Amino acid sequence: MASATRALLVAAVTAAALFRTALGATYTVGAPAGSWDLRTNYTQWTSTIRFYTGDELRFQYPAAAHNVVEVTKTAYDNCSSSSPVATFPSGNDVIPLAAVGTRYFICGLPGHCAGGMKVQVNVQSKVVRCRRRGARQRCTQTTPQPNSAAQAGAQPVVALGLAAVVAGLMLLNLY
Repeated sequence: MASATRALLVAAVTAAALFRTALGATYTVGAPAGSWDLRTNYTQWTSTIRFYTGDELRFQYPAAAHNVVEVTKTAYDNCSSSSPVATFPSGNDVIPLAAVGTRYFICGLPGHCAGGMKVQVNVQSKVVRCRRRGARQRCTQTTPQPNSAAQAGAQPVVALGLAAVVAGLMLLNLY
């Protein structure tokens, strides 16, 4: 029974590593040193991360103090939230990055955007690498791993799933 459990655990860890690449990452905006606030330098924060389709942004902030407004480039440049693309007021907003392109986010409260609460995110497509040529060509979609500074703010989507698998295996050992 112990060897079967060990084999299942190895399979779960391997699957989690593979799913990490396929599903993307969740980046907490401003992490690890900051958050969605007036103190964080978002230009510096985004300079350490490459965002890919399938990734997510998590904005965490006190809902009474801030919000997140997705805007156009012109509105971003002018710090205007009068015609938002979308508004996120919960204090724990997760925004999927589903398409290639540039996304613009500001805090819509008066003076906050002008005070630096704005972030521009450039979303890239995942890299496709092919082996061999002709009819036997094999292509795989890969995502380069983020550097250590970015990784500290990244939360792999599969972490919760892996924890559930491990907990399930532990319960199996009890019975």
